Amino acid sequence: MKVGCCSIKFFLHGNRSLKEKRRITRAVKDRLKNKFNVSVSEIGDQDVWQNLSLGIVAAGSDAPYLNGLMNQVVTAIENMHLAEITSCQIRVHHLDPSD
Repeated sequence: MKVGCCSIKFFLHGNRSLKEKRRITRAVKDRLKNKFNVSVSEIGDQDVWQNLSLGIVAAGSDAPYLNGLMNQVVTAIENMHLAEITSCQIRVHHLDPSD
């Protein structure tokens, strides 16, 4: 089994409250889940209203497909124009079922 993982950090320009941050987070999560069938979770900076950290994962058997999927997800987020991406890491992990 292979797991494609993406960790993205954002800066939210003009954001003034946690409520606005949650609105943006929900919008990103809902769009990605509907379009790409990936799992999305806020993984850090929960109490900081101008920073957002998301973790995105998908499981499968084809590592190149998962890598391409994660790159498409990042491109889709950029095209949403909801927040500035400050860092992004993509990795595909190979899990051995015999472990």
